[in-house]
Amino acid sequence: MSTNESQTERTRLMVDIRKLSFINEMAKVGTNGVADNMSKLTGEDAKMEVTKTNFVDIEDITAQLDDGKRVGVRVRLLEPPHGHLLVLFPEASAKKVTALMLRDMVDDMSSVSGEMARSAVEELGNQMANGFINGWADVLGRGIDVATPQLVYAPAGEIVERTAGLGGDDLALFFDSDLSVPSYQIQAEIYAFPDLEEFVEMINSIETTPA
Repeated sequence: MSTNESQTERTRLMVDIRKLSFINEMAKVGTNGVADNMSKLTGEDAKMEVTKTNFVDIEDITAQLDDGKRVGVRVRLLEPPHGHLLVLFPEASAKKVTALMLRDMVDDMSSVSGEMARSAVEELGNQMANGFINGWADVLGRGIDVATPQLVYAPAGEIVERTAGLGGDDLALFFDSDLSVPSYQIQAEIYAFPDLEEFVEMINSIETTPA
């Protein structure tokens, strides 16, 4: 295949993805899964809303993201659509996460060690990632096994670029979301880096299945 044909095929693939309205449905189901997990974890009524869904071109990532650091988890999908999922918290939200996760164990948050704080963020990030992936699995009608989550801490653009490089694709799905637990308002950013060809094939398969 020539370079021009390759570029045309790539463009066609990207346009197909961008036209898939059911991406929003996947986001909704995924966030419902996150809220359910959080409700079970905290014993309170948790709600999560996706406020924005965008496709992010990796080569333009530095222009689209701020320079602030993020802390969160990276999860590798071991089954289709493969790729990785990132759950990232801005530092201000990460502090709220620590307070939320440790509130029943620690009275004075100033006494919390860095290791305890990282563990708390990792636990919540893991819960959110699992809820999101399980929601996708429900929509796609199949199970999706994942590898052990990895804790990440760096500027947002650096984390996203590094994760995108693991799969070699130049496009990611970005879900800007708000997680509400009574007395807490946590901002989280969820990035999905599926294998684009597998992802499109799976979605097209769902769309062509008779109701």
